[in-house]
Amino acid sequence: MKDSVISVKNLVKKFGSFIANDNLNFEVFEGEIFGFLGANGAGKTTTIRILSGLSEPTSGEVIIAGFDAKKQAEKIKRNIGYMCQKFSLYEDLTVKENITLYGGIYGMSRELIRARTNELLDRLRFHEYENRIIADLPLGLRQKLAFSVAILHDPKIVFLDEPTGGVDPITRRQFWEMIYETAARGITVFVTTHYMDEAEYCDRISIMSEGKIVALDTPENLKKQYDVDSIEKVFIKIARPVNN
Repeated sequence: MKDSVISVKNLVKKFGSFIANDNLNFEVFEGEIFGFLGANGAGKTTTIRILSGLSEPTSGEVIIAGFDAKKQAEKIKRNIGYMCQKFSLYEDLTVKENITLYGGIYGMSRELIRARTNELLDRLRFHEYENRIIADLPLGLRQKLAFSVAILHDPKIVFLDEPTGGVDPITRRQFWEMIYETAARGITVFVTTHYMDEAEYCDRISIMSEGKIVALDTPENLKKQYDVDSIEKVFIKIARPVNN
C-alpha cells in the first residue's frame, strides 16, 4: 500500500453562513493521478486553495505531504507544485528567467537550479527557446514549460488546475504523457479538468456537487456504478440530476 500524501477528514470551509466545503473526507496516495471534478461553484477551487496552503479550513483535519494545513501552510507551499491555466509563468520574462525565478522561490540552490534548467531544456527540447520571452511562445509550449517548472523542485504533490484549457488535442495528449511520467517518478498529480475524456486517464476521480464529494472511485467502477459508458455521462447524472 502506497503512503497517503493528502489526508482530508471532516473538512468544512465557511464564508459567513455559506458552506463552500461540507464535511469532505478523502485520501490521495503517492504517485497517484487523482482527478477532481465538479461543476462551477461546486467547491473545487476552495478545496484546492486549502490543500495548497493558500486558505485555512474552518474545521476538520487536512494533512498535505505530512504538514498540517492549519499550522504549517508555508511548509506545504515548499513541498508542492502548482500550475493553473490562467497564470503560471511571467510573460515578460524569458524561458530561462522563469525557470531561475521559480527555482529561487522554491528555495533551490543556484547550482541545483542551473543543473535542473539544463535537464528541463534538454527534456523538452527547448534550448532554441531559452532566451525567448514567454509571451512569444505558442500556448502549448507555454503549458508544457509551466508544468515542468511546477515540478522543478521534485515536490511530493503537484496541483494542476485545468492545465490543458485551450490547447489542441495533440498537445493535450502530449501533456498527459508528461503527467504519466511525473506520476511514475512518485509525484502525486492532483488535477482538475472540464474535459471528461481526461478524467478517464486518472487512477481515481472524485466528483463534487454543492460543496460535497458525491462520488469517489476509479473511472471504471464509477461507470459500472452508474451503468453508463463514459465519465461524462456519470458527471451529467451527478451534477445535473433529472427531477421526476
